Amino acid sequence: MADPSFDVVSKVDHQEADNALNQAAKELSQRFDFRGTDSTIVWAGESGVVIQASTEERCKAAIDVFKEKLIKRGISMKSLEIGEPLPSGKIHKVSGTLVDGISSENAKKIAKLIRDEGPKGVQAQIQGDQLRVSGKKKDDLQAVMTLLRGADLDVALQFTNYR
Repeated sequence: MADPSFDVVSKVDHQEADNALNQAAKELSQRFDFRGTDSTIVWAGESGVVIQASTEERCKAAIDVFKEKLIKRGISMKSLEIGEPLPSGKIHKVSGTLVDGISSENAKKIAKLIRDEGPKGVQAQIQGDQLRVSGKKKDDLQAVMTLLRGADLDVALQFTNYR
């Protein structure tokens, strides 16, 4: 029988992100402090977001509203990369993306962390934008999960395919 294993992934539930964006757009259209500021939030491609407002302060407030909605929907802020509001004519624009997958440099950091601080006999293999962690005992794998949850990493991690 094969050794127990699990996958470390970084995925964003796009349906939940879409719901959060729609809720934020509705709140921007209804809130009193956003009236007359032409504040909008829309998708730009598959996982990009564009926020527009008439002033930089309203743009930052719209970003905060979107972040609040993402948190309520269970999406980690580590998955959202957003820039600073830039003037574009009479409006201020900011674009951001929802990041899916683990970059190769973050995967190397995670693999090194598992190798250095994890239990003996546990291996981490980089497979594209995810990691496969395997070991002899399930208890060792659970210790690795606890280690990764406690580590301060730059990506939001989920654990899948635990066998």
